[in-house]
Amino acid sequence: MFRAILPDGELDCERYEETDFGVELYTDDDEMIAFVPYGNLIAVINEEVETNRDRSII
Repeated sequence: MFRAILPDGELDCERYEETDFGVELYTDDDEMIAFVPYGNLIAVINEEVETNRDRSII
C-alpha cells in the first residue's frame, strides 16, 4: 500500500507508476485512480515499511 501526499490531501493506492510528467496511481485491480503531476506531488510513501528511517519516498 502506498500513500500519495498532495498539497490538499492524500490518496491511497496499491501501486504507482512514474511517468515523464507525474505518477499514475492504481488500485489492486489495476484500475487507475488518478494521475498526479510532479508539481502537485509532495511524496509517495510506502506504508508497509515499519520505521521512518527506512521509508521509501520519491
